[in-house]
Amino acid sequence: MKKSLILLFPLSLMLFASCQTSKETRDAYNILPKPDISEFSGPSNLYPDEIAYYRLADGIKLPIPKEYLKNMEETEKVSVPQIVFRDDKSILPVEEGFGLDFETDPEGYVLDITRNTISINADKKAGRFYGFMTLLQLMEDARERGEPLPMCHIEDTPELSYRAIHLDMKHHMEKTEFYYELIDKLALYKVNAIIAEVEDKLAYERQPLVGAADALSIEEWKNLSDYADERYIEISPLVQGLGHASFILKHDNYKYLRDDPDSDWAFNPLLPETYEVQFDLYLDALEAMPHGKYLHVGGDEVHTTGRGSGLSELELQLTWLNKVCQFAEEHDRIPIFWDDMPIRYAGLYRPMFNPSLSRNEVNRMWRENEHKLLENLDMFPENCIYMRWNYSHPEAEGNIKAMEWFIEQDLSVMGATAGQTRWKLMPQNESNMDNIRSFASTSIEKGIEGLLLTLWDDDSPHFELYMRGILAFAEYSWSGEARSKEELKAAYRHREYGQALVAEEFGFVDDLEKAVEWWNAALLKSNSRNFFRDFEDPTEAVIDLPFSWENKDEWISEHSLKLQNAALSMRYCNKAIAAIDTMKTLAVRNQYRLEVYEQVANLVRFSGQAMLDLQAYAIATGGRERDEALARLKLYPDEFLELRARFEEVYGRTRILHKPEGFKLDQDHHYHMANQSVNFDWQFWAEIYFLEKLTAELSNLN
Repeated sequence: MKKSLILLFPLSLMLFASCQTSKETRDAYNILPKPDISEFSGPSNLYPDEIAYYRLADGIKLPIPKEYLKNMEETEKVSVPQIVFRDDKSILPVEEGFGLDFETDPEGYVLDITRNTISINADKKAGRFYGFMTLLQLMEDARERGEPLPMCHIEDTPELSYRAIHLDMKHHMEKTEFYYELIDKLALYKVNAIIAEVEDKLAYERQPLVGAADALSIEEWKNLSDYADERYIEISPLVQGLGHASFILKHDNYKYLRDDPDSDWAFNPLLPETYEVQFDLYLDALEAMPHGKYLHVGGDEVHTTGRGSGLSELELQLTWLNKVCQFAEEHDRIPIFWDDMPIRYAGLYRPMFNPSLSRNEVNRMWRENEHKLLENLDMFPENCIYMRWNYSHPEAEGNIKAMEWFIEQDLSVMGATAGQTRWKLMPQNESNMDNIRSFASTSIEKGIEGLLLTLWDDDSPHFELYMRGILAFAEYSWSGEARSKEELKAAYRHREYGQALVAEEFGFVDDLEKAVEWWNAALLKSNSRNFFRDFEDPTEAVIDLPFSWENKDEWISEHSLKLQNAALSMRYCNKAIAAIDTMKTLAVRNQYRLEVYEQVANLVRFSGQAMLDLQAYAIATGGRERDEALARLKLYPDEFLELRARFEEVYGRTRILHKPEGFKLDQDHHYHMANQSVNFDWQFWAEIYFLEKLTAELSNLN
């Protein structure tokens, strides 16, 4: 026995050392989304930039665009270092209870790196493409480390087959090259679909009045769609219909189609001309995005009467829905419809967003109200996907029950989570990671085929700031809950900035979110940043300034919480800027995103410092102190002009900041910040009116 222990001890040491090496290598090569199986076993002889050849085995075609291969040449030789794309179903012994079943995993792949060869094996082209995307991440890390690629065995397949992000273009456009770069990034992280809410950003040919002057032409959209399709991303259009139709109905030529003559929000669903216009828009959108399998018709947040028709709102909506679904079917598209209004009509809307309700309470509500849906069940189109959106509490029993109801009626359902809702300046709640994770997990558990990550343009933060949420979505929709949230944040920093920036000390985004949350109403009496148009004098929304207060201590007391939070916000911003400064020297990727975050921090810091300087004036005990505080405050208008110019220069590198000449704003029913000026003033209304009030009151002191 003792002899056996002696013999086993070296073996156990070898296994331990091997495991340690594997873990260290796995940490160094942090793939996102996380693969099902990844086993590492030391360095190969293959340096990323020295791979000169690729080979197509088993009679397959090249599964990736040639630009990914750079200077590599195709070869038939097997004696030189190369990448081999394969379709060999015998490589994995499925009968032993492990490995991929290529028949059921069309996007699955196996990646093997041996001493001198890289093998990417999959049944479908998409799987081979995704294997190559994983290889690109490994090559990126090896190049950064100055090392050869690691020898490894990776098996991988997605949890959800449809993983889409929402490209909401209702209030602004990015520069065209940004969309191509975005598609490359989405492909790298195995996102396979985009739902493009184009509104007026498609130059419609059948209804040319609808498209804005800066809209992309049908041909430009086709080119973008082709580029995405080559990267296994299908783009499907979302053209809002019954409601959210202000981009159409704001024009005088279409006013006769309004359900309410005074509102540009909704179509009259009983007018035949409504469908003539909508179907024209659909036809152009389908032509512009020929590779998508869906047509998202919208249909949310709308109340119609049919100009006093006497029909119920549910009957009117289902009348419209049946017509547009029939159109979709006739044009080989699957219609998607936001499901909230039928559920709202049944009195079951609020439980979907109330996580405090138990399953028993939710079931009771459904027993009392389900009949309102069942009475009209024969009007629910069977060819439609009912998209159950929930951006705050997807775990709520009411939300899960609503999804189950559609499934029980043999109706297709798909979820929609959010990486951006109505947050100002940047996404909040840790990029909404918990809610993205929760909805992805529910979708996986319920066997639902896909999930959409909505990214709403209502208040229009910079798109670069959505990327952490997008990568979280890519992870959860492909891998499920394979990582903890903190591990995922570290993987995001690794992949997007570099291995040197994985540590938590560089996780400034969460702190900056807190500062931005305060900034929203920092200079205002209430949370009114979106509502300046409701004030006859917008400066009335700005906080009272201390100059006219006889008792300055009362002003300080009145604003004590705001002042405390100003100091806290400044600490968050200063900490973020210090981290950003360091990261800019170390990051090997995405320097531009750091610059965007820096502008966010500077804008927030402007409000924080303004509050602290007003406090300094209020607590000044002598004439000299007060004069110094006044001198400081008088600098603010010029400092803001400089800050704004830099902000717009950075944002404007990828984003079109101003709407085209002659653009007509709509009635802005939902107070979208980005819909409140034709230039970029909307981003700064609070600061603009604060400075107007400050300048006027300082002038009165002289």
